[in-house]
Amino acid sequence: VFDQGADPQRVWLGARTQHSGLEVGLAATLRVDGAPPVRRRGLNCDGVPTLVAEWHAERGAPVTVAKLVSVYTSRDLELAEKGKRGEGRDGGVVDVARQKLEGLLQRGTRYDDLLAAHKAAWERVWALSDVQIEGDDVAQRAVRFNLFQLLIAAPWWDDRVSIPAKTLSGFGYRGHVFWDTDVFILPMFTWTHPDVARHMLRYRYHTLPGARRKAAAEGYPGALFPWESALTGDEVTPRWVPVPDREELLRIWTGDLELHINADVAYAVWQYWRVTGDDEFMARYGAEIVLDTAVFWGARAEWHPETGRYEIRDVIGPDEYHEHVDNNAFTNGMVRWHLQTALRVLDWLGTRHPQRAAQLRQRLGLDSERLAHWQDVIAKLYVPYDPQTKLIEQFDGYFRLRDVDLTAYASRERSMQAILGIEGVQETQVIKQPDVLMLLHLLDDAYDVETLRANWAYYAPRTDHTHGSSLGPAIHAVLACRLGDPETAYEHFMRAALVDLEDTRGNTADGVHAASAGGLWQAVVFGFGGVRLTERGPVAEPRLPPGWQRLRFRLRYRGRVYDFDLRPGE
Repeated sequence: VFDQGADPQRVWLGARTQHSGLEVGLAATLRVDGAPPVRRRGLNCDGVPTLVAEWHAERGAPVTVAKLVSVYTSRDLELAEKGKRGEGRDGGVVDVARQKLEGLLQRGTRYDDLLAAHKAAWERVWALSDVQIEGDDVAQRAVRFNLFQLLIAAPWWDDRVSIPAKTLSGFGYRGHVFWDTDVFILPMFTWTHPDVARHMLRYRYHTLPGARRKAAAEGYPGALFPWESALTGDEVTPRWVPVPDREELLRIWTGDLELHINADVAYAVWQYWRVTGDDEFMARYGAEIVLDTAVFWGARAEWHPETGRYEIRDVIGPDEYHEHVDNNAFTNGMVRWHLQTALRVLDWLGTRHPQRAAQLRQRLGLDSERLAHWQDVIAKLYVPYDPQTKLIEQFDGYFRLRDVDLTAYASRERSMQAILGIEGVQETQVIKQPDVLMLLHLLDDAYDVETLRANWAYYAPRTDHTHGSSLGPAIHAVLACRLGDPETAYEHFMRAALVDLEDTRGNTADGVHAASAGGLWQAVVFGFGGVRLTERGPVAEPRLPPGWQRLRFRLRYRGRVYDFDLRPGE
C-alpha cells in the first residue's frame, strides 16, 4: 500500500507478509522538511517494503528527514484482545500499525519526544537491572554489556516465546531454547524482573503438549521437554549435521539423551516460586510442569534387582564430551531432587488449592501407587558418592578413564575435543563444562563445603575452561567464591565477561553467549556478592575480588526491593 496522502511533505507505506506462522504488518511514514520539491516512491523489494525520497541538495541548506515505522504481528493483536496492550484492537495488522503512527502524529509526537520516552523506559529497566562495580572499569563495562544483551532479548510482553541460546543476535542454534534459559538466564530475571521470568516459564507451560508428545514417542508417560525447543515444544535438535571440510555427517545425540532438561525446567519453576511467592502461577501453571515431568522420571528410572537400586542409563550429562553414560551424577541427583519437590508441590496444592490438586491427580494419573513409587525411587536411586573421599563420580566408570594433564595443552587454540577427536576425548577424564560441580551449584543447600572442596579439587583441573563450553567459567566463579577464593573466581569471571566483547572463542559471529551472560550475573550476585536466600529473605556475605572497591545491585524478593551496597571487608 503506497499513499501520498493529504500532507505534501509526508508519504505512507503499508505492507503485510507471513513469517513463522504469524501475520506481520508494517506501516511507515517518511517526512522531509526544508528541501526543495521532493520525489517520493514506494517500492516492494522482494517482499521488503521500501520508501524512497529524492531531492536536489543545495550547499548550506539543511534538510531534516524523519522516518517513523510501526510493526505489528497477529500475536500483538491477540495480546491486545486479552487487555495486555492498550492500542491496536481494530482492523488487520497493517491497519493497526498505521493507527499507531497516526495516533503519534496527531499528538504532535516528535523524534525528541520518542527519544525521551525511550530513555525513560530504559531508566526504569536499569533501575532494577544495573550492577555497579567501582575499581574495575573492564568488569563494569563487561557486566553491563552482558546484561544489556539479555534485556533486549527478553519477552517483555509475550509468554509464547523465550530467550534462545544466542539471544536475537545471530543464527547460531537457529533461535532454539535450551537449558541455558532455565538455569543460567532465568535467575537474573526472577530476582530483578519477575514478570519476564513468568513469561519465560509460561512459555514452557505452553509447550507441555510437545513435551508430552516427545515422552510418548520414547515410550514413556508424562512430559519430556526437548533439548532444543522452538514454538511447539517438539524436539528440534538436528539428528545429523555435516562435518566441516569432510564429506560425512555427524550424529547428534543430545536430543535423544540429554534428559536432565526436565529437571532443569522444574528447578527454574521452583526457584521462581521461592523468590516471588507467586502462588497463582504455581497453582495454574508451575505445578503441572513439575508434576508431569516427574511422571516421566518415575518411569525412566530402572530397577535393577542385582544391585538393589534404581538407575538411569544411557544419557548425556552437562559434560557433553561423554555420551551414552550410565548413572550420570548430575542427572540422577537432579531427578531425586525433582521427585522430592514434586511431592512437596502436590502436598501444598492439596492444602491450598484442593480442586486444582484433584484435577491434576486425575489428569496426570497421580494415584497412590505412583506416588509410593516416587518415594521408592527417591530412597533407592543411585548417585555415585563415596562418603570417605566425599567424591562424586561423574558417571559409572569415569574414574577408570585415562587422565590428561591439561597444563600440557596450555598454548592450544582449540577445544580438547577438537584435538583428541570425538571418540578420543570420551576415553579421557577431560570434561567440557561443570557436571558434578553444576550439581553442587544448583543444590548447594544439600552438600557441605567439604564435599564441594573435594570435588572442586578433582574436577576443576580436568575441565576445558578456555575452549570447552562457555557455560562453565561463570559457574566456576560462583563456586570458587563459596570456597573463599575470590582471586581464582575472578579469573573464571573474566573468561565469561569477555567471551563476546573480545570474541575469545572465535564464534561470536554466530550470536552472543546468552548462558554465559546470565551466569555472569550469578557470578556477581551469588559469587562475589555472596547472596543466599534465608527465611528472612536474601542476605549477603560478600567476597569481593582484589581491586573492587564497591559492588552495588538490587534484588526483588516477594514484592520488596532489596538494595545491596557492598565493600571490601564487610
